[in-house]
Formats: sequence, C-alpha cells, structure tokens
Amino acid sequence: MDDVEARAALERLVERRGESYASISRLLGRNAAYIQQYIRRGSPRRLEEADRRKLARYLGVDESELGGPTAPASDFMMVPKLAVQASAGPGAFVEGEAPIAQFGFDRRWLSRITSGKLDQLSIIQVSGDSMAPTLADGDDILIDRADAAPRLRDGIYALRRDDTLMVKRLSLHPFTGLLTIASDNPAYPTWADCPPEGVDLIGRVVWAGRRLA
Repeated sequence: MDDVEARAALERLVERRGESYASISRLLGRNAAYIQQYIRRGSPRRLEEADRRKLARYLGVDESELGGPTAPASDFMMVPKLAVQASAGPGAFVEGEAPIAQFGFDRRWLSRITSGKLDQLSIIQVSGDSMAPTLADGDDILIDRADAAPRLRDGIYALRRDDTLMVKRLSLHPFTGLLTIASDNPAYPTWADCPPEGVDLIGRVVWAGRRLA
C-alpha cells in the first residue's frame, strides 16, 4: 500500500467511525489539525509507527491497512472436525464431508507428529468408554488418514468393521500378519486373528484432546 492509499484508507475509517480529524488527532496526543494535514496535504508523508499502531488498535484494523507492513502469513493450519463419532454404532466417514468446526494447529507441530500430507488430517469425536482410560467419551481425536493400511503397525486407529465405525488398539502379528483388535477398557471384548482385509482402516489416531471437568 502506498502513501496515498494509506491516507485514503484512514479517511474512510475515520468517517465510518463517525469521528472527526480533531478527535483522532487528540487520541494521538497531537495538535487538532494533525490528522487533517496528514490526510489532505500529505504532511507528514507517513504516520509514525507508534501513531499507526495506536490508530490500528483503536479502529480495529491491521496496521497494513494504514500503510504498515503486511502481516506475516499464518503458521497455523485449520483442521476440520467432522460430524462423525467413533464407536457410536453404524456410521460413515465420508471423504469431503462438510466440517462442523475447525481447529487451528501450528504447522510445525503437526509436521512433528505426522509425516503425511497435512490435508489428510481430520478430527472426530469418541463416543463411549471402550478405550478408557486412554480415550474418554467426548474426546476429540486427530486422525491421520494418510497413515492407514499401507503403513499398518501397532497403535490406535479409527476403523470400520461390520459397518460400525470405531476406535480400537490394533496389533499386528509378526508372523501370521493377522490383527488383534482390542479395547483398552477390559470390560469390552478383544477380537484376535482378524484378517486385515476384513478391516477398513480410516486412519491412525495421532493426538487427542479433552475437556477437563
């Protein structure tokens, strides 16, 4: 943004707020004609950094709208939360389903917990206590859909079996290649010697978050 555009932007913002040039000048601790001279005559050519920062806060805009430096690109990535519950009975995990919310994560942190493409991450909610105490009812879990069947190894996965979406702990037999599907809660059954082709792996659980009571 050049100096002329910055002055025009400030003029629009002042008018939108119903302020006067004199009131804005007093806000900055300047003489009453200061802002009028800046906007109409270009004197000073640019606002001082402290004045620009104070005006941006007061007017509720980014400093870049008043001629300041453009804010750096966000290092955060928004990960969609889908309207899906694991262990909630028959359900689906639909690719491209519209999210009901979005969570912001630091990209560098995400890259440390997954080696896959970050756009393959989704958040779903746990339903029930079959994975307690590791996962509780209502926990939000981060699913890495890029880390599924081709990279199957021991760990917690979101999966579909017999048309039921669930979150379970999987272990792979090193010799037979068969799966054991277990719940961390001993009150729930364990399925041993399951052929991998009978299990639709959605993705690996790489993070969980919960609300503390």
